[in-house]
Amino acid sequence: MIIGVPKEVKDQEYRVAMTPGGVHQAVRHGHQVVVERGAGVGSGFDDDQYEAAGATMVSSAAEAWSADMVVKVKEPLPQEYDFLRPGLTLFTFLHLAADERLTRELVARRVTGIAYETVELPSGHLPLLTPMSEVAGRMAVQVGAHYLEKMNGGRGKLLGGVPGVRPADVVIVGAGTVGTNAAQIALGMGAHVIMIDINLDRLRQLDQMFRGRLTTLSSSTSTLHRPFAGPMW
Repeated sequence: MIIGVPKEVKDQEYRVAMTPGGVHQAVRHGHQVVVERGAGVGSGFDDDQYEAAGATMVSSAAEAWSADMVVKVKEPLPQEYDFLRPGLTLFTFLHLAADERLTRELVARRVTGIAYETVELPSGHLPLLTPMSEVAGRMAVQVGAHYLEKMNGGRGKLLGGVPGVRPADVVIVGAGTVGTNAAQIALGMGAHVIMIDINLDRLRQLDQMFRGRLTTLSSSTSTLHRPFAGPMW
């Protein structure tokens, strides 16, 4: 199979769908990998690394899209629709529920689309979506802490506090992959973490996992409307 790796065109998308290591594995198994020049620069991989791994480097997106299967990070944008064609297999995050136009384009152009977020193991786990959820949860606390700074329009809160000053409260609604990773980072920064979820078994699991370092609350309307900041916490 010929696998194409075009450069992402979505604004502020710096990821690449295949690393040089992935290229090496594909080539080792008899596939040809065509990579658009500059596709990996935003992720810290230069063209020489891809060539060393066995990739064929091309100068245009059209050449990368001409492959049997195209692997991307984000869904095709309107400027990429003309690359869609019958017989193409597209492997990427699609999120079609929020994009009717793209859904109709894929159907009309008879593309076989495999969405990362729908790939499921027999256990029910989502192996390709989980890493992105882990990143989202960890970034959420990092970004939140940034915007709590006074210079960034926040209240001047330091998540971990300092001796003599209580730490900030971080309330996380949902104890899934995103919430769990957010809790891990918030606890690491010294915050007081309150985790809310409807699943009591999951809350018990997290209580054991974090050895009682966070507060767990059963989700309800009254819980979600409760003021969490203050001496009571």
